[in-house]
Amino acid sequence: MTITIYHNPDCGTSRNTLAMIRQSGEEPEVIEYLKTSPSRERLVQLIHAMGITPRALLRENGTPYAELGLGNPKWTDDELVDFMLAHPILINRPIVETPLGTKLCRPSEAVLDILPNPDIGPFTKDDGEVVIDADGRRVR
Repeated sequence: MTITIYHNPDCGTSRNTLAMIRQSGEEPEVIEYLKTSPSRERLVQLIHAMGITPRALLRENGTPYAELGLGNPKWTDDELVDFMLAHPILINRPIVETPLGTKLCRPSEAVLDILPNPDIGPFTKDDGEVVIDADGRRVR
């Protein structure tokens, strides 16, 4: 079974998602997309597999989103993909692919919906937020 995560190790959400995948018993292929950006074809495949638009994948905070005027609706999907390829920091993360689907895992616990083994036992995020309690129940 192959699980892939498009990961940014500086992002808490991405680190928590990766930890949940590993706690499920899987060792995913980790692609640090800021170092190894997806090709245009691959990025379009991921967007399509998630069932979202390129605009829904754009990250605003900590990116050149505002200075590039990406909030303007004039940009086409193809142009938005071009911006993400030119500035990979604009790609929101983490994106996870499993045999059960592809998902932008924000919040990180969204990964549980596509893990083959979502019963990962108790899990607490880096910031102390409990995701799965000691009885194995998802919190929230």
